[in-house]
Amino acid sequence: MGYGRLGSSESIASLPEPVPNQLGKPTSKSPGRKRKLILLAVLSVVLLVASAVSAVVLLERRAKGSAGSEAAVRRKPTQAISRICGKTRYPDLCVNSLLDFPGALNAGERDLVHISFNMTLQHVGKALYSASDIANLAMDSHVRSAYDDCLELLEESVDQLSRSLISVAPSPDGKSQPGSTQDVLTWLSAALTNQDTCTDGFSDVSGSVKDQMLGRLSDLSNLLSNCLAIFSVSSNDDDFSGIPIQNRRRLMQSGLPVEESGFPEWVSRRERRLLDVPVAAIQANIVVSKDGNGTYKTITEAIKAAPERSTRRTIIYVKAGRYEEDNLKVGRKKTNIMFVGDGKGKTIISGGKSVKDGLTTFHTASFAANGAGFIARDMTFENWAGAAKHQAVALRVGADHAVVYRCSITGYQDTLYVHSQRQFFRECDVSGTVDFIFGNAAVVFQNCSIYARKPMAQQKNTITAQNRKDPNQNTGISIHNCRILATPDLWASKGSFPTYLGRPWKLYSRTVYLLSYMGDHISPRGWLEWNGAFALDTLYYGEYMNYGPGAAVGQRVNWSGYRVITSPVEAGKFTVAQFIYGSSWLPSTGVAFLAGLSV
Repeated sequence: MGYGRLGSSESIASLPEPVPNQLGKPTSKSPGRKRKLILLAVLSVVLLVASAVSAVVLLERRAKGSAGSEAAVRRKPTQAISRICGKTRYPDLCVNSLLDFPGALNAGERDLVHISFNMTLQHVGKALYSASDIANLAMDSHVRSAYDDCLELLEESVDQLSRSLISVAPSPDGKSQPGSTQDVLTWLSAALTNQDTCTDGFSDVSGSVKDQMLGRLSDLSNLLSNCLAIFSVSSNDDDFSGIPIQNRRRLMQSGLPVEESGFPEWVSRRERRLLDVPVAAIQANIVVSKDGNGTYKTITEAIKAAPERSTRRTIIYVKAGRYEEDNLKVGRKKTNIMFVGDGKGKTIISGGKSVKDGLTTFHTASFAANGAGFIARDMTFENWAGAAKHQAVALRVGADHAVVYRCSITGYQDTLYVHSQRQFFRECDVSGTVDFIFGNAAVVFQNCSIYARKPMAQQKNTITAQNRKDPNQNTGISIHNCRILATPDLWASKGSFPTYLGRPWKLYSRTVYLLSYMGDHISPRGWLEWNGAFALDTLYYGEYMNYGPGAAVGQRVNWSGYRVITSPVEAGKFTVAQFIYGSSWLPSTGVAFLAGLSV
């Protein structure tokens, strides 16, 4: 997993040593003035959005006859500020940041929700612009990798906070704003995860770049946590330890009965057809073929040619072959992109980057997808770096409403990085060794085969490492109706290499297994500590009606955060319909899915 996890458990051996910092020896070109101008434009947009929303809020307040002058500056918080900040994890920071923000002293609790978004967005936007000041400093590959990660993640957060702010702000015409409560919770959760990933990238380096970056990013994580807490409480959303409970009436009104749809609602009928029809029947917008019999020979060219911020589906058909290209990424502006291959093991997107190359884990992905509405079907994503290279990601997904269908994702340590936002995996094969499904998305795996493979000597396999950092994040890993298996090489020596269902990367780690088959390679204890007693009281690990020789719960861990789930109501909160609100978006993708626990 990402930096910040290295050496965190003595039970997993042979983790990589930190790459020595060599400031003054640059290994990549600096972004320069062009990026600075782009970031200045980004900051301008942030301030315009924030100012527009503030104007609406202030006009509403004045229309209601709000009195009181801020000319006499009151450093003592109002009752509204005290009440709303008392709901956060960092109340002192909340109070002080709101006291410094225009309009807060005369605002009621409702307006303070909007103001907290506004204030947080401006802090993140300024941090992004400030961080760009050091782009031209000499950095070694590891430091440059961490720095570039942070700029990318800060840009993502600005976008997510901007959408959130527009969604929660009062509309001048009284009409509802775009973005549901669950959308905003998802975007805020992702922005907090972005900040966590950014700082994790610097955890095993030292030097002036790290010091300057951490200074520029000071308090951002806590400000985002406070904003998330304020919205989570103010939204009055029925919540189960941060797990949103689906409105059943809305499901029935969707016109897609739970038993028949097989997919979340955010997958349209057209896209369901796209996922069901044979490849030969699909009319692709772009065809990639290594032999030249297509639109392009490389996936890089195809992604570049795809439209930005499109509301229409762009289909990229990648013909059979092995494609190994640097920096394959569907960026956040490339929305509604669908990749179609000729099948697992036929269309292969491959790479071999690892942390041993002086990169952050985030940077090692053979393929990354950030653009909302990303879909992939019938292809393989692999990282061939091998067990000895440690963290080496095959596929990283941070796209909202992402679907991966009938794909194979293969590697060793950190194979699949489910980084953030809402994701759905169906009929996929995932294989690896240490923490090979990790991240902080709200993600459901359904009808998948999850293979532990033989690790290095003295290592133990851990299937998941979920990194939910904040109790208000609506994130977690749900493994539903899957098969937990061992590859033949592990099967032959499974007695020497115990396999665990997961271990807690962060304090509020959350993972469940529902109605899944477990082979006898699973340790009777089931779960593994990260580091001593860390997170054992605050995590949520659950098992519900699993079966097979590895599913017996009699010898499972006795942590207070672990539970054998006996209630179908509790288990149901981790299904497609309730955990990722999939019945509202999955139907449009065309992928079959089970909305509830069972048909």
